[in-house]
Amino acid sequence: MRKLLLALGLVAAPVMASATEIELTIAGEANGTVVIDLLEELAPDHAARIAELSAAGAYDDVVFHRVIDGFMAQTGDVEHGKLGGNMRRAGTGGSDKPDLKAEFSDTPFERGIVGMARSQNPHSANSQFFIMFKDGPFLNGQYTVVGKVTSGMDVVDQIKRGTGPNGAVIGQPDRITSVTVR
Repeated sequence: MRKLLLALGLVAAPVMASATEIELTIAGEANGTVVIDLLEELAPDHAARIAELSAAGAYDDVVFHRVIDGFMAQTGDVEHGKLGGNMRRAGTGGSDKPDLKAEFSDTPFERGIVGMARSQNPHSANSQFFIMFKDGPFLNGQYTVVGKVTSGMDVVDQIKRGTGPNGAVIGQPDRITSVTVR
């Protein structure tokens, strides 16, 4: 019925929401702000999840628990990744929301791309995400692209690196102190 009323000009068309950006304030070895454009057109459910958790303050004081030099920096474990928590569990949790169905696209994993972390199951992304230091074409079509850094890559480049093949951060990890949705 709404489609018919819209076609007849009897109701207004919905206004499309503007692109959502989030601004991360990061502290530690890296200090500064990073702005990420959430790509709703590529991954509407994933972008909405990150925006929702950001607006609720869920990412505040969450650490970068897995950081691999020349690859990526991972954060977003709102369950176990809070500063002051048991850092051995960081990276094993998510939010209290259900996991998301994959929203793969043709967008390549290049420097500055933000992807959703997941387990072996492609439909297991929840709250964790990663920011690419360099191009990673081996991830193309395998992980959901959810955003792109539009400013602050110099801050991302300074995030404390982890050690070993897993990139686990030893000692005091860098953290997101706050996130603002714009």
